[in-house]
Amino acid sequence: MNRHSGLTIALTPGEPAGIGPDLTVMLAQRRRDLRLIAVTDPQVLADRARRLGLPLTVHEHDPAGDGHFAAGELEVRPLAAPCEVRAGRLDTRNAVHVLDTLREAATGCLEDRYDGMVTCPVHKGVINDAGVPFSGHTEFLAELTGVPLPVMMLVAGTFRVALATTHLPLRDVPDAIDTARLEAVCRILDQDLRHKFGVDSPRILVAGLNPHAGEGGHLGREEIDVIEPVIRALREQGLDLIGPLPADTLFTPSHLEGADATLAMYHDQGLPVLKFAGFGRAVNITLGLPIVRTSVDHGTALDLAGTGNAEPGSLEAAVDRAAELAATRRRSAR
Repeated sequence: MNRHSGLTIALTPGEPAGIGPDLTVMLAQRRRDLRLIAVTDPQVLADRARRLGLPLTVHEHDPAGDGHFAAGELEVRPLAAPCEVRAGRLDTRNAVHVLDTLREAATGCLEDRYDGMVTCPVHKGVINDAGVPFSGHTEFLAELTGVPLPVMMLVAGTFRVALATTHLPLRDVPDAIDTARLEAVCRILDQDLRHKFGVDSPRILVAGLNPHAGEGGHLGREEIDVIEPVIRALREQGLDLIGPLPADTLFTPSHLEGADATLAMYHDQGLPVLKFAGFGRAVNITLGLPIVRTSVDHGTALDLAGTGNAEPGSLEAAVDRAAELAATRRRSAR
């Protein structure tokens, strides 16, 4: 039996004018040992396949089917886009369609119709321009699944970087890192490393917020007032947390050796390092959800849509990672 046979993964191509449909068509060019269902408008995929010169036969999703299709074939849960999609051209009228695909995929996971979901990039600007407040997949899916605090983590191979805060203006970050939030983030990270990644005793490196981790209070007191007490309290409860460590040396080989994950305090503290190390094959994973969700590590790349120049490596990695997480989660639930 193939390692991922029996698993069903939902795929949302994201912003239809971006490279998500291109990547989905490219992904369909080889057989997989799992059931992959694209949640989208099949006409968008057919049009993009023609532009790319790639073969694509679309099969409407049949819940009673086995999902076994050859290379160049793809199972689709059809959701029609309200208006014509043109590669590279945003249209606010299609914003609702993008959100509908996310709702279907997430709801299907909650209802056990899908074992996990993989998301291609959305365009936050066009969704907000359509009158829908939207800060990102992570926050949207957390609200949809009833989770008060999701945790964003990017993975490249065995290099894992989680974030204490996600899509916030930099000036708002210090106020967002309070004792309750940081403690909850650390617990979620430890728990999901155990149950979704199969790490028995996770060792987590925690970054400081300020340069030199505050330099003993001379460059800020967040380490003294919040981060150090949280780490100390959780270590007494059995979590293996190391820090707070200066972020400028945290991501060096000598520190990372033996670590299962690092926790950065804000988006651009940790993710530039990870993306430099693994861009194009890194995967975004939302922790703390009752479902498995992974995503690509890049944006919509409107200028590449329909050109054939998009690289599917990150989407391939995201699908593979979703299957691995779903399989681990299934085993741990037994």
